[in-house]
Amino acid sequence: SNLRIVCHDAVAVLEEQIAPRSFDEALILFPDPWPKTRHHKRRLIQSAFVAMLAQRLKPGGVLRLATDWQPYAEQMLEVLDAVPTLANLAAPGRFMPRPAERARTRFEARGERLGHAVWDLAYRCS
Repeated sequence: SNLRIVCHDAVAVLEEQIAPRSFDEALILFPDPWPKTRHHKRRLIQSAFVAMLAQRLKPGGVLRLATDWQPYAEQMLEVLDAVPTLANLAAPGRFMPRPAERARTRFEARGERLGHAVWDLAYRCS
């Protein structure tokens, strides 16, 4: 009763189907990094999306993210640290250690096989 799975565009779902202050936690694990510079505009973690997501989190709610693409990890950190209602649980400008309770995804396993490090982030909403 407290879990929803929606197979649709995340931006549209947040805009049209999720009420403000309704999430306790949001997980965004290994979103497409769109590594080519000309495709960066397609990345999910951008200021407007994160601001909308922060509005959907309850006070005290947590946003957790992970990526195996270092340039995207750095951009995520920059974007998230700039949102005044989100507090980095590791400290501003820092990444979290991998949470023991987070199941290893197939994208994470693939990245590790390719020698990629994994960067985790966690933010609490005020």
